[in-house]
Amino acid sequence: MSDNDQSGPHQVEALFSHGRLTAIPRKTARREQLLVHLSETLFERDRSYTEREINDALLTVHEDCSALRRYLVVAGLLVRPKDGSSYRRGR
Repeated sequence: MSDNDQSGPHQVEALFSHGRLTAIPRKTARREQLLVHLSETLFERDRSYTEREINDALLTVHEDCSALRRYLVVAGLLVRPKDGSSYRRGR
């Protein structure tokens, strides 16, 4: 990584104000950085979560938990069975 790398933790921190996400980034690369950060800080590896637990965790940072949950699933950072009965942290 170079000194000009914009993917560091300071770039993700800039998306937050008083512990809350100010907006979900529109740019894919920036959103991916955020999603990786959220998956690593809010969810443990090797643990199953209910949809309610996922929503509750995401609500601690932003009111649109369903959009964040959907982005996390599409990115493969949260995985769920076809029946949607549980979620686990992915890659």
